[in-house]
Amino acid sequence: MSQSLFDQFSPLCAIAPTPKAIQILQPFCAKNGVTLFVPPEFQDQTGVVPYTEKLRVHLQSIWSQYRGIIFVMATGAVVRLIAPLLEDKSSDPAIIVMDEGGENVISLCGGHQGGGEQLSRLLAQELGGNAILTGASASLKLPGVDIMGKPLQWQKGEGDWTAVSRMVAHQQPVKVVQEVGSTLWQKSLPETHCFQFQEGETSPQAEVWITDRVSLVKANLPQVCWHPRVLWVGLGCERGTAKEVIADAVRTTFQQYGFAEKSIAGLATIELKGDEVGILALAETNNYPLKLYSAADLNQVSVPNPSPVVAQEVGTSSVAEAAAIKAATLETAGETSLVVSKQIFKSDHGAVTVAVARSPREYIGNTGQLYLVGTGPGDLNQIPPAARSAITKADVIIGYSLYLDLIRPLQRPGQIIESYAITEERQRAQRSISLANWGLNVAVVSSGDIGIYGMGGLVFEELIAAGWDGKSPKVAVFPGITAMQAAAAKLGAPLTHDFCAISLSDLLTPWDVIEKRLTAAAEADFIVGLYNPRSRTRTEHIKVAHRILSADRSPETPVALVRSISRPDEQVILTNLKEMLEHPIDMLTVVIIGNRTTKQHQHWMITPRGY
Repeated sequence: MSQSLFDQFSPLCAIAPTPKAIQILQPFCAKNGVTLFVPPEFQDQTGVVPYTEKLRVHLQSIWSQYRGIIFVMATGAVVRLIAPLLEDKSSDPAIIVMDEGGENVISLCGGHQGGGEQLSRLLAQELGGNAILTGASASLKLPGVDIMGKPLQWQKGEGDWTAVSRMVAHQQPVKVVQEVGSTLWQKSLPETHCFQFQEGETSPQAEVWITDRVSLVKANLPQVCWHPRVLWVGLGCERGTAKEVIADAVRTTFQQYGFAEKSIAGLATIELKGDEVGILALAETNNYPLKLYSAADLNQVSVPNPSPVVAQEVGTSSVAEAAAIKAATLETAGETSLVVSKQIFKSDHGAVTVAVARSPREYIGNTGQLYLVGTGPGDLNQIPPAARSAITKADVIIGYSLYLDLIRPLQRPGQIIESYAITEERQRAQRSISLANWGLNVAVVSSGDIGIYGMGGLVFEELIAAGWDGKSPKVAVFPGITAMQAAAAKLGAPLTHDFCAISLSDLLTPWDVIEKRLTAAAEADFIVGLYNPRSRTRTEHIKVAHRILSADRSPETPVALVRSISRPDEQVILTNLKEMLEHPIDMLTVVIIGNRTTKQHQHWMITPRGY
């Protein structure tokens, strides 16, 4: 994985007019491929691009070239610079303003549609600062109405977006009518929100329609429309039919049946048409995926209008209907419906057959990514910036409920949060892979380091079992501070010499193997960190471990019991091997047992660097 968390904003640039501004932005820009513009007197700095004209003139020349511009300047100065250039929030770049210390990162313009709020959050996490967001939806912990469908690649339809957004900001009841597409986005809503999903509630002041149809039930209130991409268009045509003829047939079909072309997921046809110029051109022009099926595959699909003539020609009794149903069915295990049976269009320039099937799940079209994130022992300040950014960027966060609660301040409005029990690790892994294969960015979180007694290995195991090609979905691992490291930091320097970690849980490792490792560690005089030392049902393993280690070590060997590290109920007990079992030990405890050189001094535990 070499992809930057900021790629979604590319191309992105920054303007740093002072040496201190350059210093704070240089590492970030170099790491993430961001163009760093500086005044000509600083052109000798590494990785910068000088602007030779006045900054106001320079901005005019680059305004339409970048999706986002980061200014390290006073807010008032930036306002005066960009005011003449602002045209429309749907096309203006996201404008970010930050101070020279990177402490405050302000989303000034383009917060929703330009992605400024998201960019501010990520940049603040990267620099260790605070994102300053002034939009109403951010304060209400709600996704903006005009961006709520973006993660699922819904297409914006007609409507008064400003008026509906105003009603949400005023916390007025807003009716949501969802006819198609995933309802996962509803998991992103806070417990108290203004959206209504049931009839008979308070009279709505606005409506949001999520539909694949063009016409809405008109009401005397502001409405907006999102179109999930759920409709697969099956096509057949005479050889050499022009793209315009095929496009006109599709357009006519959608108009006749009241469907929105923005809800088209893709095109489907028989393999024999894989080189059909008109179909290929239509797919390329509209960035539609094109699915091709063999005659044998299409013959397996039950259709309402089979044709013996077509069967004689191409070896299957249906092309358009069967291909549409097949494409929609492949997207999910749910039930598919043929919403438009085959329509035949003939002209002097060719003949086209069109059919449309609806998938129960929308086509996203992105290459999904898995972020495997270690969240450390529990203190947000101990989560590395890259891991914090990954959590903030993700469309979905999956984890054990306790871990999700600990990182709640890093979550943002619009994220889908899925909580699982502590015993449901495999379900977490499988669910995260499924969502990433669908096209979402999914963060799987584990406390400590995700690759050390965490979810990382299990996710990779499940990927490999599913035939993963190593590329799709993309995977990035973000390490965290392990429980043993965090405990050692509380104690001083107990791990200065050779050490090992051993889990006493035999759920995944046979107990005889754990005993062999304990014996080997004891004989080799390793400092030993014990994870999962005792549960409510597993009480004897810690006693056996104590006996094995005591056989090779002095009863006075320093031992530390560190419970709930870096959390409000943290507890640190310094004792020795002889008295270790007299103290409370549970699953939240990390036990660190010193070697023959480890010493206790006052309230510190220290192991010398050498013997």
